[in-house]
Amino acid sequence: MKLATYKDGSRDGQLVVVSRDLATAHYATGIAGRLQQALDDWNFLAPQLQDLYDALNQGRARHAFPFDAQRCMAPLPRTGQWADGSAYLHHIELVRRARGAPLPQDMASVPCLYQLPSDAFLGPCDDVVVEMEDLGLDFEAEVVVVTGDVARGASPEQGLDSVRLLMLANDITLRELVPLEVAKGYGFCQAKPATAFSPVAVTPDELGEAWAEGRVHLPLAVTWNGRKVGMNDAGADMAFHFGQLIAHLCGTRPVQAGTLVGSGSVSNAPTEGKDGHPEWPRGYSCIAEKRAMETLQDGQPSTGYMKFGDQVRIEMKGRDGQSVFGSIEQKVVQARVD
Repeated sequence: MKLATYKDGSRDGQLVVVSRDLATAHYATGIAGRLQQALDDWNFLAPQLQDLYDALNQGRARHAFPFDAQRCMAPLPRTGQWADGSAYLHHIELVRRARGAPLPQDMASVPCLYQLPSDAFLGPCDDVVVEMEDLGLDFEAEVVVVTGDVARGASPEQGLDSVRLLMLANDITLRELVPLEVAKGYGFCQAKPATAFSPVAVTPDELGEAWAEGRVHLPLAVTWNGRKVGMNDAGADMAFHFGQLIAHLCGTRPVQAGTLVGSGSVSNAPTEGKDGHPEWPRGYSCIAEKRAMETLQDGQPSTGYMKFGDQVRIEMKGRDGQSVFGSIEQKVVQARVD
C-alpha cells in the first residue's frame, strides 16, 4: 500500500491512503490519524489500512478525493531517529580520492552510518531555505526505509523483516560546512539541514520483484534545473543491503518503530571509456560526486553547487513506467531576514 501525510496545521499532519497510480487518496482517520500511530501498532492497523487501500484501488472508497502532492508533508513528518548510511562504496572512494583523504580500512566490511536531525522533515514540495549561496548547497538522492521495532543485536535477516515502508529522500547538505565540522571530530550539525522526503511511502510488496535481497533494483532519476543529471540503479552497486544497515544500527541498542535508515547517495561504478578514462553514463545523485569526477579528470571541479532559484526533482519509476513514490520537487530560496 501507499501512505502519505497531508498538512493540517499540526506538526504530524493527517494520514492518508493513496491509490497505486497516485491519482486518488482517502483519509485514514477512522483507522489511524498519524503514520507514527500506525507504525506503533502495525500488526493490528496495517491490515485495516490495506483494506482501505484495496477499496481505493477498486473505486469503492466512499470519500476518495484527488491526490495532491503539494499538500503533503513528509510521510513521517518527524520521528525519533534518522540514521543515514553510505552503502555505495564507489561513492565513498570517489569523493575521498578526489580530496586526497584516506579510505577507511574496514570500508568493505562495516557499514557507515551517521545520525541526522529528525525533529522536523521537509515535504516533497517544500522550498530549501538557506541564508547564503556560498554554503555549498547540494542535493543527495537516496532510498530510505522505515522500520518497526528491532531488538538489540538483531541479525541482517531480522533487520529486513522489520522494514515496514520505503520512500525517497533528498538529504540536503551544505558542503562548505562539512570539513569545518568534521575537523572537530564530532560529525555533522549545521552541515545537515532538514531532509525532504517523497510524497508517499510504500510497503515493500508494492515494488514487486524490484525489491530483492534488501535492495531496490530500480533507477533513481535526478533532474537539476530541468536537465536530467542522474539515472543510477539503486540496487546494482549497493554494497550493504538495508537489513545489514539496520543490524549495524542495532549493534548496541534496540531501535523503535518509525526509525529511518537511508542508503546514502545512490551511485554506480564508472565504465572504462575509449581513451582509458572512466566514464559515468548514469550520471550522479549529488553534486559532490560530479565535482569529484571533474577533479580526478581535470584537476579541479567546474560544476558549482546550487544557487537561489535552482530546482531539483527526484523520482523513481517502476518497471511499468509509473511513478512509485511520487516526486520530490524543490526550489532553493533565500531566507528572509526580519
